[in-house]
Order: sequence, then C-alpha cells, then structure tokens
Amino acid sequence: MHPIRLLSSIALVLSILSALAQPSQTKRPMTFEEMMAMKRLGDTAVSPDGQWLAYSVTAVDLHQNTKTTEWWLQKIAGGAPFKIAVTQPGDSGLQFSADGRRILFLSSRSGGQQVWLAEFDSATGAASNAKQLTRIATEADNAIWSPDGKSIVFTSAVYPDCPAITTADFVTGDRCNAARDKAAANNPVKAQIWTQLLYRHWDRFTGDKRSHLFLIAVESGGVRDLTPANPHDVPPFSLEGGGCGCAFAPDAKELAFTDNPDPVPAISTSPRIYTLDLTNPADKPVQISTSAGGNFNPAYSPDGKSIAWRSQARAGYESDKFRLVVYDRETKTIKDLLPKFDYWVDEFAWAPSLSHAIYFASGTQGEEPIFAIDGIGFGTGVGRNPFILKLTTGSSYGGLHPTADGKELIATRVTVTSPGEAVVLGVSGVGHTLRDIVFSAGTPVPDVLNELSTRSGVTHLNDALLAQLDLSPMEPFWFTASDGTKVEGFLVKPPHFDPAKKYPVKFLIHGGPQGAWDDSWSYRWNPELFAANGYVVVMVNPRGSTGYGQALVDGVNGDWGGKPFTDLMTGLDYAEQHYPFIDKTRECALGASYGGYMANWILGHTNRFKCIVSHDGMFNAESAFGSTEELWFNTWEFKGAPWDYYGKPDYENPFRKWSPSLSAKNFKTPTLVIHSQHDYRLDLSEGLQLFTTLQLRHVPSKMLYFPDESHWVLKPQNSQLWWKTVNDWVDQWTSTTASSH
Repeated sequence: MHPIRLLSSIALVLSILSALAQPSQTKRPMTFEEMMAMKRLGDTAVSPDGQWLAYSVTAVDLHQNTKTTEWWLQKIAGGAPFKIAVTQPGDSGLQFSADGRRILFLSSRSGGQQVWLAEFDSATGAASNAKQLTRIATEADNAIWSPDGKSIVFTSAVYPDCPAITTADFVTGDRCNAARDKAAANNPVKAQIWTQLLYRHWDRFTGDKRSHLFLIAVESGGVRDLTPANPHDVPPFSLEGGGCGCAFAPDAKELAFTDNPDPVPAISTSPRIYTLDLTNPADKPVQISTSAGGNFNPAYSPDGKSIAWRSQARAGYESDKFRLVVYDRETKTIKDLLPKFDYWVDEFAWAPSLSHAIYFASGTQGEEPIFAIDGIGFGTGVGRNPFILKLTTGSSYGGLHPTADGKELIATRVTVTSPGEAVVLGVSGVGHTLRDIVFSAGTPVPDVLNELSTRSGVTHLNDALLAQLDLSPMEPFWFTASDGTKVEGFLVKPPHFDPAKKYPVKFLIHGGPQGAWDDSWSYRWNPELFAANGYVVVMVNPRGSTGYGQALVDGVNGDWGGKPFTDLMTGLDYAEQHYPFIDKTRECALGASYGGYMANWILGHTNRFKCIVSHDGMFNAESAFGSTEELWFNTWEFKGAPWDYYGKPDYENPFRKWSPSLSAKNFKTPTLVIHSQHDYRLDLSEGLQLFTTLQLRHVPSKMLYFPDESHWVLKPQNSQLWWKTVNDWVDQWTSTTASSH
C-alpha cells in the first residue's frame, strides 16, 4: 500500500477507535426542558389473566403550564401500547374487575368526579360502553372492586352531621350535603371558626367535611355510608400513601379498613385496623389491631384466613419501623412476620393463590429492592420458619402486581438515570420449588438472600430521549462517622466528565429527616439536573436516614443539629479527600424541608460553603411548633412542647439548643431562601424570619416566594423558575471569579 494511503487508513481507524472509546461525547447534558418533556408513569393495573397492563402517563406542557394524564394499555408479553378508548384526559384510578370483563375508573366528565364502569374484552384489549355508576353530590374517590364484582367501595367527603346516606334513603343525606356545599360556595363570607385541631393539613384547610367509606351495588346502584356520623376521616388523612386504606375479604362479605379514633388527630400517629361485616347493615366495626403505633394497608390472604398490614409499635412516632404483621382470623392472634428484618416494609402484595407468600419492597442502603417472604402460616417447628428471598438488586421498585399464575411480578422500576418504567420479573420459584426444597430439608433455614428473578421492560416511555443524554450513575461511598458508625454517601459526576479537571460541588441534603437519597428519579430534586451544568453532586445519608436499620433512623431524634450535622460534614470531608476532581473551595449546600433546616443550621455553624440554598426550612424551632399542623412530629423530635422546658437552660431545651435562629450572629454565607404561601408543614413565616435576619445581618441573600405552591413546587413554570433561580445563585457564588465572603 502507498505510504500516504496507509497513514490515512491508520488515522481513520484511530479516529473511529477514539470515538468508540468516548461515547459520552456524543451525548448532551440534560436540560430542564428535556426533563419536563419526559413522560411520567403513574398508576398501573394488571388484568386478572396477566395479559394486559393498564397504566397512566402524565405529560407536561411547559408552554401551557399544564400536566395532562391519559390511560394506556399494552400486552405485558410485548406489543405496541394504545390509549384506552373509554377514558378521557384526567381520568384516574383504573382497575380491572376480578373476572376481567369490566374496568372501573374515576372521571369528572359529567361535572364532579364519579365512578364509571366499562366493558373490557381481554382478547382484544378493547374497552367500551362506559357508564356512570355513582351520582353522589360530594363526588367519589379511591374506588376498589369487590372480589365478586357485585359491589364497589369508594370514599367521599361528607358532612358528618347530615343524615347518613343509606340504600333505603339516598336522597335525604345527599341533598343535605349538596345544600351545605352550595351555601358555602355562595356565601361571600369565607371566614372559618375552629374549635379543635387539625384545622389545616399540608396545603388545605380541613373544614367541616370528613372522608367516609361508601358501598355501592353495581347492578342496583344502591349506596350506603359504611362509617356514618364518624367525626374522623376514614381513611385517616394520609400518613403513608393514598387510596381507601381498605380491602375486601375474598368472599366479599367483610371489609378491613383504617381509622384513627383519637380525638386530636394533630398529635396522633395511631390509625387502627377494623373489620366490618358487609352482610349486616346494623353491624359495627371491630378493631383487630393492637399496636400502639400506626397500622396501615390491610390486605386479605387469598384463602381469606389471614389479614396482613404494615404496623408500627410506638405511638406518636411517624417514623417508627414499619413491620409486616399477619392477623389470623380464626384465632384472632397477630404475628410479626419479620422480627429480625431491620428495614421498613414500604409496600406489599400477597402472592395470588399462595396464602403463605408475600412480596414486599423495602428501602435498603440506597436502593429499594423487592423481597419475598415465604412459609407464612406453616407453624414454627424445625424447618418451618418463614424465610426471605431478595429478588432484585440495584434500582428502586414499587407498584407491585403479582400475576394470577404466580409466574411473574409486574413492578415500577426507577433509577437515578431513568424515570419510572413498568418491568416484568420472573418469580416462578417463589412459593413453589424453593418452598419444597427448604421444607423437605428438615433443618432450620436462616434468612436467604438470593437473586432469583429475571427482568425485562414492559413500557419504554422515555427510551429515545434518554439515549441522547449524558447521565451518570450514582456512585456509593462509605465512611466512618465520629462515633464509629458506618454511613453511606453518593456522588454523581457531571456530563462529559474529565478526571483531570476540578469541579465545583453541589452538596444536597435530604428532607425527612427520616428519608434517604437512593437510586431513584426525581422531578423536584434531580441529581442529574443539578450535575448537568458542570457540577459534582455529593449526597450523604446521615443519622435519621432510612434504609440502614432503625437505630440509624432514631439517631436524629432529639439531636437535630448534632450527629446528623457531623455526619454530613464528615461525609463531605471524605469525598474531598478521595475524589481529587472535587474543588473544595467552590462548594454550595442545598436542602429542603429537614434539608432546609440543616442548611440553616450549617449557616450558623460553618463557613466552609460559598453559598447556601434553604428551601422550606425550619428557622425558629419554637415558632415552628406553634404554626405547623402535624404536631406529633415536633413533639416527638423535640421531646415535648416548648413550655415543657420553660425555666430550664438552653442546653436542656431542644427547641433552643437546635434552633438555627439562635446562631444568627454567625451568619455569613450568601443564602437563597425559598418558601411558599400554602406550606402548612413549615409555615411561610419560617422563611420570612430567615430572610429578614439575613438582610438585617447584611448577609448577601435573596428570597424566592411562591404564592401558589405548598411544601413542594409543582406547577411546571414555577418549577422552571425554581431551577433557574437556584442554579443562577449557585453559579454566582461558585464561579472562579466569585468574590469571597
């Protein structure tokens, strides 16, 4: 070959090899607009024959400042998705009947939200003949089918002092509620009179109405209030998740539900489980739970002999360990299925036709894997203890739907680099082969952690867009805290990462405080988007974080600015020492909720950061106690009420010992304050006090105020402003030309 041609060929080959060696260079950093363009997987439902997946998808129109939800259907085994013809944008809560011949869904197409039914053909996936079922003036929500398909339970917020709505007399009670609503809407005086707590919650005032459970007969349309005259919300206002907090027995003759009878719900975290005989209209609910703490999400076993639910032991503590317990309906005894399992059971589902196996999801060390517990109800003799199987590693899972044949489990999977998608897991071994092997061995079997399932995707909502983006995985690291405790942190590198360069840092602090950073996607605090404009993102799960055992969760109680603060600082020290590409002279701390509190605490206790972003943070612990709605939280975390410590020195008073406001004289770091009008968890006054203090202390500061948001910023254009303001603030103070403070 001619030497010049040979050199040209070599150059071409080297060029190709170089391109292959650096594939990330062909991708681009994610923008806010691209994050908003991603389709958001919502609720999912699996047809009883295991062939079809129905799912809601929310699309954001940034220009119109709207979010629109639509329902889609596709074969689980594969095939193109298509819209469910009988549903309209905004419909929700779709469910299949047990025989697979009908679906129910919630729709506001006729005015207020009501329950609608439609026919379903499993052979073709066609839904047709949509008809409105409920016509209750106070609207319907959280509907579920009975197993026999003859009735539906739903919730509706009514006035408890109106006549009860019964099958024999629907009109009187319904008209009373309608008249009360109309009078309130037409009254020019919008003042309210309160005589008790809880008068507001999250972002709304509770008013005089209370959520009740209703039963409607599908054929006759007869409706009756199952919790008449109840002065409480049934289910209780949500501590953990939504839905009706209820479940039918397999024979449809009994309903298990959640209620909190405590007279002052603002200081109670103790919902209880009740059962109600649906065959006897005169029957009264019977309490079956016995724990002092909260009880949630009852579910009957397939054979109807047991009821499982998530239970907490300690009253007043919303972050006590969520255990999985089973109630034997015959002996009326309750058993903790996982006494040695030190993580929270976040959700669970019985394996169909297997009353000895349950799937559950649990946050563990930065991920949310799926587990299976098998051997339930087989006694306690040799070789007969329930055992645990870990089905997945990596990622975060939820929305568990076992198929009726027991061979597959449909779930939603998210990672830090991808929003939620539905996946199918092969789980045919659970409750069958493995149970036979273990129980025939004749020896005690310890807990088993075993990667069992296979996985494949069902939905592919954002594949095309994600393929174009340079998104880095979340890299874990471990360090030792000052008292010897092992603590985990994570790092996300920026797009087009070059290890030879120095990068500024965004140090993210999670809320809760009983929460955690994990391998999951977020549209509000997204590590990938924080990293996209050239930052290394560092996150630490300090004392109080979930997924590392209950002792670490409890480690924040009464110690808000103590070990959690030193854990965070030690974790950042470790990252600086072990990742040479971090520029420790250009770091900014950002946090919301408890993370906002910690940002405020950092403000008064270290000057290591170039800037701070404090979103919805507690500034004055004493004033926050008097202005929040969930008083049990502050009472538990600060070991009482402020007046319990009057006359005592500050070091004995956690409301003053851990209040960022009392360190105001130390404030020097430029700080962006963000707060919203309808935040009733941490009142707007907390942000106003902080901003006022910063201004009077002549600390460079700015406040972003949202008059139409709550504890979260949810409206698309508000979110756009939030991201721009936050990133501009961090850029301003971490740039190489930024002035020192």
